[in-house]
Amino acid sequence: MKPLIIAAPSSGCGKTSVTLGLLAAFKRRGLAVAPFKVGPDYIDPGLHALACDRPSRNLDGWMCGKDYVRKTFATGSAGADLAVAEGVMGLFDGASATSDSGSTAEIARWLDGRVVLVVDARAQARSAAVLVQGFTRFDPRLDFAGIIFNRVGSAGHEAILRDAVASIEGLPPVLGCLPRRDDLALPERHLGLVTAEESGLDQDYFGRLADWVEEHLDLSSLAPAVPKLFNGRPQSFSPSGDQQVRLGVARDEAFCFYYPDNLDLLQEAGAELVPFSPLRDAQLPPEIDGLYLGGGYPELFAEQLSKNKGLLRHLRQAVTTGLPTYAECGGFMLLARYIDKWPMAGVFPARARMLEKRKALGYREVTLKAACPLGEAGTRIRGHEFHYSEMEMAEAVPSVYRMERRGGQPAGEEGYLVHNVLGSYVHLHFGSNPQIAQNFVEFCRTKGK
Repeated sequence: MKPLIIAAPSSGCGKTSVTLGLLAAFKRRGLAVAPFKVGPDYIDPGLHALACDRPSRNLDGWMCGKDYVRKTFATGSAGADLAVAEGVMGLFDGASATSDSGSTAEIARWLDGRVVLVVDARAQARSAAVLVQGFTRFDPRLDFAGIIFNRVGSAGHEAILRDAVASIEGLPPVLGCLPRRDDLALPERHLGLVTAEESGLDQDYFGRLADWVEEHLDLSSLAPAVPKLFNGRPQSFSPSGDQQVRLGVARDEAFCFYYPDNLDLLQEAGAELVPFSPLRDAQLPPEIDGLYLGGGYPELFAEQLSKNKGLLRHLRQAVTTGLPTYAECGGFMLLARYIDKWPMAGVFPARARMLEKRKALGYREVTLKAACPLGEAGTRIRGHEFHYSEMEMAEAVPSVYRMERRGGQPAGEEGYLVHNVLGSYVHLHFGSNPQIAQNFVEFCRTKGK
C-alpha cells in the first residue's frame, strides 16, 4: 500500500493535529501504523510515537538522499498495516525556489505516496477550492488521495466548501471537514511544540483526537481493511565481530532530540546504547567507552541540572580525562561552564546565553577541517541547526567544522574540540554519511578503553 502523506499549502494548517488524530484513530481500529516525519524536526516524531506506540522516523531528502530515505521507510514500516508521513511546511516548500528538492512533494514522489492535502478553511469559502485546484494540478506526478478542510466554522461553511470543490471538474474528493477545536490545540514554546516527554498528553487526549477525525473524515477510503501490507520484520541488531562498545546516551525531558536512524546506525556499528538521565542520575553509567549527548531543552531545566552536582562532577572528570564524547546543541550546552547563570559541567570554557530572538535556523553541510571523533579531515556530513542560545567563549577553542548552508553559501566555522570531546550546535544526521557512526564507535573502542 502507498503511504499517506499528510501535506498542506503552508505551515500552520493543522498537519500535526490531523496526523495525530489519524494515527490514534487507525490504532484504535486495530491497525499497526508506521509514522514518519518529513524534514529534520524532532518534536513531531515524539508526539507520533505517543499516538500510536511506534517510533517515528525522519524522511529528509536534502540531508539523506533518495536511497537512504527509501531504506528508512522500508525499515520503519516493516510489519505495519499502514504508513502515515506528516509533511513539512507547505507541500512544495524545500531547498529550492524552482524544484521540489527537500520538500514533502519530493518525498511523496520517491515513496509513490498518496497525498492528503490539509487546508485551513478559516475565512475562506469558494477561494479554498481555487487553492485546491492550484496545488493538486501543479505537479501531475503526485497522487492526491483527497482534501481535508480544517477549522471549518459551521455546517453551512462545510456545504459551501464541498460545493465549491465539486464545481471544478477533476479535483480530488473532499475526505471531510474538521470543525475548529481549541481544546485540542497542542502546547507550544520557543522551538515549536512542547516535546512528547513534557507535553502531559495522555490517552484521553489522543482518544478525543481520534473521535474528532472519525466523526468528520472518511477513514475507510484512507485505510481499507487489508491484511499485513509490509511483511518484513523490524530492524534488530547484534554485536559486530569486534568487542562491543558501551555508549552512554543522555535521555530524559531535557535531552530527547535524537534521530532514530542515528541510534540504529551506532548499534549497527557495534555500540550498546546505555541510556542515563542528566537530570536524575547521580553519575554516568558504569564501564562506558563513550558518550552521546543529544539536543533538547536544557535551558528549561538549567536549575535542576545545575543542582545535580554529582553527575556534573563525574561528567567533567570523565570527559577531561579522555572519554570520547559527541555533544550536539543541548548536549553542547551541558558541557559549557554555564547556561545563563547556572553552573554546568565546565568542559568548554564558555557560557550558553539564551537570547530573545532565534540565533540560527537552517540546514548545514559540514566538512571536517581536521580529524575528530567523527572522522578524518575532508569528511562531509549534513545536518540542521536551530537554537535560541549562543556560546560566549572565554578563550579560544579549536574548531573542526567548515559549514555551508544548503545553497552552498558559507555558514562559518564551528564544531569545537577539546580533549576527546566534540561539541556543536548542529544536529547531524548520520544517514547522510553512515560511515560517521562507524567512525565514532571505532574512536570510542580505541580511545575509551
